[in-house]
Amino acid sequence: MIRILHIVPNMQAGGLETLIMSWYRNIDRSKVQFDFLVHYQGKFFYDDEIERLGGKIYYLSVRDDNNFIKYLHDLDSFFKEHREYKIVHGHMESLGQFYFRAAKKYGVPVRIAHSHNSATEPTLKGKVKGILAKGFPKYATHCFACSELAGQFMFGDRDFTVIKNAIDLSRFQYDAKIRTKMRAELNLTDKFVIGHVGRFCTQKNHKYLIDVFEQIHKRNSNAILLLIGKGELLEEVKAYVAEKSLAGCVQFLGVRDDVNKLYDAMDVFVFPSIFEGLGIVAIEAQESRLMTVCSDVVPKEANVTEYYKAISLQESPEKWAESICKYANGYEKKDVTDKIRNAGYDIKKSASMLQQFYQGVLTE
Repeated sequence: MIRILHIVPNMQAGGLETLIMSWYRNIDRSKVQFDFLVHYQGKFFYDDEIERLGGKIYYLSVRDDNNFIKYLHDLDSFFKEHREYKIVHGHMESLGQFYFRAAKKYGVPVRIAHSHNSATEPTLKGKVKGILAKGFPKYATHCFACSELAGQFMFGDRDFTVIKNAIDLSRFQYDAKIRTKMRAELNLTDKFVIGHVGRFCTQKNHKYLIDVFEQIHKRNSNAILLLIGKGELLEEVKAYVAEKSLAGCVQFLGVRDDVNKLYDAMDVFVFPSIFEGLGIVAIEAQESRLMTVCSDVVPKEANVTEYYKAISLQESPEKWAESICKYANGYEKKDVTDKIRNAGYDIKKSASMLQQFYQGVLTE
């Protein structure tokens, strides 16, 4: 058995973490096993499942205590002790040069730098992380990216391989019975339901989404907005909703393990990110036969069905609202599974390809 060490912030329920878990569930775990080096103390959404599947989780504390000197010491100690890892798959750009350097020092032959974004947040923290991320490929032996845009952003002229953010197609197929059930449970039976899934951070552009929803609600007082996820800007967004007097028609649902069912309850999925590596939730929403309205900075690889529409962030919230409200009276729900599979987003095929890479790269 090959044990792969994935290096991540933590295993909370986000796009990156969901992707890794989808790979993990679909690989042959008698041949390839995943372990995780995380950067926060505490218990996170996927930890129990990882342990059930046979994985190990190692906890560092740098994101809690910001003690960088201790972090470098901890990395050195970890790779000195854990000589069993021959493949390290890194998903944290800003700290990559440090953990890959330690891995190289202690003889890890395969060090994969995986780019998941096409920009950094326009904040001081984002700018610092962007500067640090320039060193991400320095000690890497292989470069992966979730899209051409994400690869070009992170690796420039260096060769990289696009590994698409695939999904479990069977899990996200539309089910009319589930739609009826979920809408009844959430008191949405007669509502025009707008949905969004994403961490509450600058990248996901929640305040602009609230501005758009304000205009939707002016046009259609039956409109409801479902916000799924959590993050550092959650309370700020809640305050903004209250400021707009929209608290009665915006529901904050937190982190959920039934997002596939919530897609069925929605009428339109809105995704106004200021940048994205790919936007895996846009693929999930389309597989759910859900009209998916995205900002035009979302990479073109996410546009795989007739349920996708891109709008510029330079357009006004009124223009976004006008486009979204066109779907208030419903639309035909056609099966698009073959289109999404043919575009390369089938997790079974993706996991198989990744497993073959892991098994083959050590014999090169």
